[in-house]
Amino acid sequence: MESQVSLNKNGQINIVLHEREKLFFENNETVNSNDPFKRIDQEFSYFIGMNRLKETIKEIYANIQINQKREQAGLKTQKQVLHMLFKGNPGTGKTTVARKLAKAFYEMNVLSKGHFIEAERADLVGEYIGHTAQKTKALIDKAMGGLLFVDEAYSLARGGEKDFGKEAIDTLVKHMEDNQNQFILILAGYPNEMEQFLTLNPGLASRFPIVLDFEDYTVDQLLQIARQMAIEREYQLTKEAEWKLRDHLMKQKQQYFYHNFSNARFIRNIIEKSIRKHAVRLIRKNSYTTEELMLITKHDLTLE
Repeated sequence: MESQVSLNKNGQINIVLHEREKLFFENNETVNSNDPFKRIDQEFSYFIGMNRLKETIKEIYANIQINQKREQAGLKTQKQVLHMLFKGNPGTGKTTVARKLAKAFYEMNVLSKGHFIEAERADLVGEYIGHTAQKTKALIDKAMGGLLFVDEAYSLARGGEKDFGKEAIDTLVKHMEDNQNQFILILAGYPNEMEQFLTLNPGLASRFPIVLDFEDYTVDQLLQIARQMAIEREYQLTKEAEWKLRDHLMKQKQQYFYHNFSNARFIRNIIEKSIRKHAVRLIRKNSYTTEELMLITKHDLTLE
């Protein structure tokens, strides 16, 4: 499903850039080059795919820059709501992206503190009437100046009418409106469950002007992730290992029909298990070169 991103409907961000912007755009040469978004491309190059996400970050940055020029020209400026919805299957990078956004928005001076708070149902829902609103408000207060990330947000709607999860939703909605430019709220979860969740509170969907769909990775992208994970650990997959992994991924994708597949988590587990197998193989060999210490072969890949 195509992502929906509507940044301009709520006006423009009224922020004058300070020293933190220099952390994100480290030198004038980068900012004034033919590609003013070069720094963003560099910062988010780690994320494979996710073109819509990268375009959204560029829109937000461009809006800040132009808003500053409008202010200098005496034109009207308005703050922009940046609450977001992330919809995607496991291992598609939702939490990792949220962490990165907290840092990036701090460096762009969108957030005053830029800290990241991850929460789940247990952090929001209390055990008696009034307790949930108290817990939720305390968490929001803690998130002021930063980013609050609620994963599996649809779990707040489970339990029926008498469940206190609904109180957490109502409290979030109220403070999103009252403090809409003082913190950023991201609700995340699986696509189908999030669609159902949004129907349970009138006007909830309209509170989130930025909706990003995290699609399942293709086989080629998963292989790229595998290479990336190996390099981070100073390992390298042999060509034979990559061919074996590609064949396995194609079978897995067909088996899962693109549902309930854990994407990058699946790759991480394979890489980490392969590294353990690699270590056992070398220990038994009792003699190895530096190159052998780095190479993961097809024999190290246990794809059960």
